[in-house]
Amino acid sequence: MKKTITVFGSSKPVETDEQYKLAYELGSLLAINGFDVCTGGFFGIMEAISKGAVENGGEAIGVTVNNWGPDANKYLTKEIKCSSLFERINKLIETGDAFIVLQGGTGTLLELAMVWELSNKGLMDNKPILCHSSMWGGIVSIMNTQMEYEGRNTHLVKSFKTTETIIDYLTNQLV
Repeated sequence: MKKTITVFGSSKPVETDEQYKLAYELGSLLAINGFDVCTGGFFGIMEAISKGAVENGGEAIGVTVNNWGPDANKYLTKEIKCSSLFERINKLIETGDAFIVLQGGTGTLLELAMVWELSNKGLMDNKPILCHSSMWGGIVSIMNTQMEYEGRNTHLVKSFKTTETIIDYLTNQLV
């Protein structure tokens, strides 16, 4: 059975932005390496991941929220509609066999914090949580200092600098 990777990231980047291009590349590599993707289903990084995956033979699941205004992006092969933000986050987490966190704002931070806390408290199966960008690398480092102080696991979230190392890690962990 194919594994599904839930990817979190900003809705703001457009096709000409580096963040969009990186997300498209990652979506492509995920599909080429036998993974399907799941995102929040709207635009920016979510669209880029979906586009890259679908154009390379993968499935793209979008978990959207009713009444948020815009339609889902056109690259989705399946849409799951939720009635609230928290239902959406739960469905994104439930759907993923692993999580990748790309550049984003407070919504992305919320999603990272949720999967990290569920993993930290043992409330979900141990699933890979991978971050990409210097922003997340800094946040993970700061949080791991606190986690170490609290006597907690400091190896729950991994930081990566390239899409290739993300793919290598996922392939070794999930395939």
